[in-house]
Amino acid sequence: MSTAGSDPVDPRVIRELWETICERAAHPSESSYTSRLLRDKKGIDRVLEKVGEESTEFIIAVKNGVPERTTEEAADLFFHMLVALRAADVGLEEVIRELERRRK
Repeated sequence: MSTAGSDPVDPRVIRELWETICERAAHPSESSYTSRLLRDKKGIDRVLEKVGEESTEFIIAVKNGVPERTTEEAADLFFHMLVALRAADVGLEEVIRELERRRK
């Protein structure tokens, strides 16, 4: 089991993911899962369904104590939360500013 925070990571990956999600929203492509999700006929409800599904899968993975699965589900949840933010027209910067505001 790895220790949280033991491996250095590149925070640019989050910015790049956000930029890709925004690009897919602005320039949809049928081959893009993100574009299809954002343009689903159910609208925001479909995106929120995915956030709910991924939240449940994440909870189960944590509860079952399976680190690899927890990592995968956390990534899925994080991705779908970013898509939901974009669908709600809330910027990643706004969330980061709120986290900074709450930092002690």
